[in-house]
This record gives sequence, structure tokens and C-alpha cells, in this order.
Amino acid sequence: MAAVAGPAAAWKMLGKKMEGMASTVWVRCLFTRSRIPDSVFQPQPGDHEKYGGDPEQPHKIHVVTRIKSVVGRPYWEKKMIRDLGLVKAHQPRLHKNIPSVNSKLKVVKHLIRIQPLKLPYGLPTEEEMSDTFLTSKGELVIKRHLKPVEQKEIKS
Repeated sequence: MAAVAGPAAAWKMLGKKMEGMASTVWVRCLFTRSRIPDSVFQPQPGDHEKYGGDPEQPHKIHVVTRIKSVVGRPYWEKKMIRDLGLVKAHQPRLHKNIPSVNSKLKVVKHLIRIQPLKLPYGLPTEEEMSDTFLTSKGELVIKRHLKPVEQKEIKS
């Protein structure tokens, strides 16, 4: 007899289960990326004062490090983190300071730390590139190896 009753009886039987599912779908629609206004992704003039830096001479390369987990974050933030190469936490990546990269960084700025690349010893040459390493403070340090001194023969 339940099969003959039709969809109205099935709806009544499920009752609150269906109502819970319907509200879940509605809430899920609220937090999609399409509902975020485009103004969030556009650069704003007050950003330099807020985050420091000189707008006249900006640094050329960012040192970007993920410091928070993406578990429980929306799908578009997970995608941005993956696109930026920040899959592992606390591993710095270098990115150019250009508008296309900066707009991606702005979306996930609460999950990452952005520092300018500092060159305390100047720009390394081709020979020195293998002897460089990046510190946690965003400094590219050149670790110069000492060359052996030629020993002279002592005549006595």
C-alpha cells in the first residue's frame, strides 16, 4: 500500500530527514566563490600602509610560506594553495611580485606568510648559485667555500 500512496506519502515518511538535507544544500550555496565580490580580489590603495612596504620601489620577489592548514577550508582556497606550490607547510616558495600572483596571494593571505626576498650579500653569480640557501627570514645567503691555498716549498 505504501507503493501506491505516491510521492506525498514518501515525503511524509522521510519528514525531518529531507528538511535537513534541503537546508544543507541551501547553506552550501551561500559559501561558493561566486558569491565573493570581485572587489576583494582587486588591489586597494591602502594595502601598502597596512602591510608595510614602499609603493615607489616594491621588492621583486616574494618568499611565500604556508603557516596554516587547509583542512576545512573552501575548495577555492585549497586550489590556490596547490597552484602556488604550497602543498607542504613551512616550506618557502619564491614567487614574482606581479599582479596575477598577488591576486592569488590575497585570496589565501590568512593561511600564508609573505616576506620580501632579501639579498644581504648581493645577487649571486652563476658560480655561486650552488652555494646559496634561503633562511627562514627570507634572506638568500651565499655560503662561500674557501679555496685551498697553494703551498710553497720551503728551501733550507
